[in-house]
Amino acid sequence: MQKLQTVNAETLLYEPLEKPSFVVDSLIPTGLSLFCGSQKIGKSWLMLKLCLCVSQGLPLWDMPTMEGDVLYLCLEDTFCRIQDRLFRLTDEASRRLHFAVASCKLSDGLIVQLEDYLKDYPDSRLIVIDTLQKVRTASKDNAYASDYGDISLIKDFADRHSLAVVVVHHIRKQNDSDVFNKVSGTTGLTGSADATFVLEKEKRASDTAKLYVTGRDTPYQEYTLRFRDCSWELVERKTQEQLAKETIPDVLFRLVDFMRDKEKWAGTATELLAAMGETETIPTVITKWLNEYRTTFLSENHIAYQYSRKKHGRQISLARQEGDSGDGGDSDIGIPPVTVIEA
Repeated sequence: MQKLQTVNAETLLYEPLEKPSFVVDSLIPTGLSLFCGSQKIGKSWLMLKLCLCVSQGLPLWDMPTMEGDVLYLCLEDTFCRIQDRLFRLTDEASRRLHFAVASCKLSDGLIVQLEDYLKDYPDSRLIVIDTLQKVRTASKDNAYASDYGDISLIKDFADRHSLAVVVVHHIRKQNDSDVFNKVSGTTGLTGSADATFVLEKEKRASDTAKLYVTGRDTPYQEYTLRFRDCSWELVERKTQEQLAKETIPDVLFRLVDFMRDKEKWAGTATELLAAMGETETIPTVITKWLNEYRTTFLSENHIAYQYSRKKHGRQISLARQEGDSGDGGDSDIGIPPVTVIEA
């Protein structure tokens, strides 16, 4: 039996380790990525654009790529169809981009085929498998175990060779508030992947779609894309920080402006709203928001919040913090941490 390979905490704390690399900067890491979308939405057009960019070292939208050999397994297409897509997408292609329209399944030797390919093209950076259904193992066993086993085989291959493998897959038709729950199959698929992408349109006939991205080394992002002249163009990109900022109620931005020329303010929530000239927000809601965002948005804008409940009512205290640290501490302004005092 093979002995466990361990590393101690001191080594992890002080020894420089190689950080995960990206084939497409901040978007597609080395390792296994699932790229999911409904049928005929245009997944293959985007995958071909990705392959063209990496094989030529060209940016994908505004993101640099790591140039290298690319293998695209177009297992639902023909060479004639791929040629037609190339005609529409580019006037010049690289010899570093390779296509195949047939392969073994995972249970029949796909990994061996990929290993042999890498012997001929050791500088490969990206492999796209389109689609998972064409290579997955037919099994009557537990669905989760089957999904996890299939994806783990591909992930192990990608990790051993430090390259990116993107596996194209489908989503379910039923609605879900979390788009990543729409990925067809069990959580064994998304749980094993290093990154998961979901491409989704609000309306089938629309030329715009949202690309949702999440992963272990890839922060949550949302991209708005437009399909024009057979190519997906970037309309807007929003990072996790930008998306979080969009959830902040507008009244809190106005409160920051309200406090800009004040050192301190104290009173009830009703008095605060009246002083700000707010008519659309009710006192209980502003109190909740002040507490919810006190250690994030308010602290980042150098405003400390204190709340107490007394016999004559609920009292709010606001004070501007000195300095630019934005660490959320109250020591700079001489007031104690937030407390609730019951009558």
